[in-house]
Amino acid sequence: MSTNINPGRVPAHGQQGLEPQTKAPGELGRLRLYQLVSPSLPVGGFTYSQGLEWAIERGWVKDPVTLGHWLQNQLKDSLATLELPLLMRLCQALAQEHISAASDYCRLLLASRETAELRQEERQRGQAFAKLLPQLGIPLAPEERELVLQTQLAAFALAAKHWQLPTYELCEAYCWSWLENAVTAGVKLIPLGQSAGQQLLLQLSAEIPEALQKAQDWPEADIGSYTPALAIASARHETQYTRLFRS
Repeated sequence: MSTNINPGRVPAHGQQGLEPQTKAPGELGRLRLYQLVSPSLPVGGFTYSQGLEWAIERGWVKDPVTLGHWLQNQLKDSLATLELPLLMRLCQALAQEHISAASDYCRLLLASRETAELRQEERQRGQAFAKLLPQLGIPLAPEERELVLQTQLAAFALAAKHWQLPTYELCEAYCWSWLENAVTAGVKLIPLGQSAGQQLLLQLSAEIPEALQKAQDWPEADIGSYTPALAIASARHETQYTRLFRS
């Protein structure tokens, strides 16, 4: 994929070239960021397990240790190398009004989702955001709406542009939201105690800064994920007989 949006390394937070909205957000901006990643946001973030439900039934994940390893692998080999690099580039492209580049990034994300279930989740959450953002005072031009309908990442990037949220802090919050939803799913499914879930959040959230740095340094040509166990679990979850989470 060829674009004109700074190929290769994404500039580090605070460096010139990342995008215009690198100023620290004001108090209202931080509150908007909290709202954007809140579990109560009606976009269905808590309704998908991303293969975790089948992995637990299969016995791959069965306790806090194995759940921690499962999520750690996703953080390092998917979020840090796929979602976060693309979210950073989407923020930059949309800030510069490069809709064609943003569209390329959205298509790349969908092409990197290895199962029908994962692609459906991406589109359904995007569709929910397409309805929600205008209700939150974020108007969507037709071409922007098309981006959001493809992927939720475009919705995060457009919200960040409208509310002037720094890209680094947006990505940090996106990681936290993903981690909180995933740990909550594990607590319900294994099951685990609430304290065990909080300990996992404490442990794994400490690895978010490293994932963000990896994402900033990740070359555009290498964007993608390597999570074969997740792909297998997601594919098998599509036909799992008894499911609590959507497929």
